[in-house]
Order: sequence, then C-alpha cells, then structure tokens
Amino acid sequence: MDLLNALVALTNFVIVPATAYGAQLALGALGVTLTVAVLRFTNVAHGDTMAFGTMVTILATWGLQALGITAGPLPTALLALPVGVAATAGLLLATDRLVYRFYRQQRASSAVLLIVSIGVMFVMNGLVRFIIGVDDQRFDDGTRFLVSARDFKAWSGLDEGLAIKTSQGITVLTAAVVMIALFWFLNRTRTGKSMRAFADNRDLALLSGIDPERVVAITWILVAALATIAGTLYGLDKSFKPFTYFQLLLPIFAAAIVGGLGSPVGAIAGGFIISFSEVALTYAWKKVLGYLLPLGLAPDGLAQLLGTEYKHAVSFIILVLVLLIKPTGLFKGTST
Repeated sequence: MDLLNALVALTNFVIVPATAYGAQLALGALGVTLTVAVLRFTNVAHGDTMAFGTMVTILATWGLQALGITAGPLPTALLALPVGVAATAGLLLATDRLVYRFYRQQRASSAVLLIVSIGVMFVMNGLVRFIIGVDDQRFDDGTRFLVSARDFKAWSGLDEGLAIKTSQGITVLTAAVVMIALFWFLNRTRTGKSMRAFADNRDLALLSGIDPERVVAITWILVAALATIAGTLYGLDKSFKPFTYFQLLLPIFAAAIVGGLGSPVGAIAGGFIISFSEVALTYAWKKVLGYLLPLGLAPDGLAQLLGTEYKHAVSFIILVLVLLIKPTGLFKGTST
C-alpha cells in the first residue's frame, strides 16, 4: 500500500506536471527550431512572441465571455485561440517586412539577425506590458479538474490523492495533435517539402524555383501558431504574466539546444528532458521517501535538492553542459 501511495504522490507532483510543462516547452522549442532551420538565425524574441499571442487570446477570451459565449466545461480560451494565432501571425509578418527582410536582402550574418531580434524582443515586451499590464492574469474558466484528489481517494482507497487539472490534460492532447499535424505538413505537403529543401540548401532550392518569400511567410505563420498555442497552454496551466514569458526563453532555448538546433524531433525530446529535470530537482521528496523508507529512516527535512526559485538554473546548467560536451545536441542539429 505504501508503494502505491508513493507512486501516486510521484505521479501527482512530478510526472503529471512535468509532462504538461514538457509539452509546453516542446511547442515553444519547435518554434525556435523552425526559425533556426529555415530562416537561419536564433530568434531571441520568441518568448515575447508567446506573450503577445497569449495576450491577444486573453483579450479575445474576455470578449467572448462578455458576450456570454463559453466552451462549457472547457476553457473559453480554446475558442479565442484562432484570434491570437491570426494576430500574432500578422505581427510577425509585419515585423519581417519592416525589419528582418532588409537584413535578409543584405545577407546579414546570423549574429547580426540575433542582435536585431533582441531589439524586436524589447519592442514586443513593451507592447504587451502597455496593453495588458504587468500583473498576473488568470483566464482558465470551465471545469478545473479532470480527476480530483477527493474522488481518486474515494475510488482507490489510498491515503494519497491524484489530481489532474483540465489544463494539463488539454496541454498534452493539444501538443500531441499540433506536433503530429506539423510533422505531417513538413513531410507530406508540397509546401512543407519546399520548406525543408530551403532549410537544407537555400541556393539549390532557389534554382529549383522555390519562392523564398513564400517560404519565409509560411515559416513565420507556423512560428506564430506554435508560439501562441504554447503560450496559451502555459497561461492556462499556470497564469499569464509578461515577465514570466521572458524567463521562459531560457528553458525553451535549452530544450532546443539539448535536442539539437534545427531538429524538430530534438526540440520535442529536449522539452521533456528540461521539464523533468527542473521538476525532479526542485521537488521536495519528503512525502515519497516517507512512504518508501522505514519510519526511522524517513527524512526530517524536505529532501529537496534545489529550491523552486532555482528552477531555471537547472535549465542553464544543462544548457552549459550540452554546449561543452555535445554542441550539436542529441539529434545532431546545427552546432552552437
């Protein structure tokens, strides 16, 4: 019985939240990977792109709620998500036309484009804070739990309860659908194949008649969709605060680099590696160990390796180790 209680506690506080968080990081890292693979530069503004898309989704959610339109047991934000994606796509296409296109025509180096994206990041950051403010915003309506701890205890007869939030279930399901759709698009459609060809050899792709501006536009639209979906799912699971999305840039880039920059499969794997590492190293293991160890050996303290305030430090340490040991990442992406 103690073993089952320990397993439930581990699932409740480590496996379920790390899986949801990993799916969110994987979607964010996929957006970074597309930018690196197709557009050939590291977009530092990706975190604030997520914040912008989530902000528009929140505003659209509030508008729907004011009209009395909801999604029933599901969050209303799912209905507002297409508005957020469309607005973010428009912003990125306009930014490309006004900023990045000039440097692309000048054949600027990836380092120059990275510096330019820092300026874009500050502009987006200020825009989001000006429109929605700097405070926490919660927009998760609908049914809060798929499985409640009380119902699980009554069903199982265990002392430990398992709670799965609706936002966590939606995150995993949505991420799986989006990833499958993205891989199908890249591997099965003519447009996706042209994007892959453009990423593999730009000059040869141009000689083959591929329109580079069309490829760039589609890439930005996909990046907008991935960023908005990832940001909205994160906001539903936690809450929305602009500065939090700026901080998410570190674990997202760590996930992309650990998996291999430019590798979509690597981005997904890296997202889950980072999430499980962060959650496992900052979780207080006292409860799980209390079930597994004899009474006299149970820890008196929290048995926590790192405080939760050091969560992003875990991402940074993993990032540094990967850059030192295997710069191309697990799936041999672009060398960093």
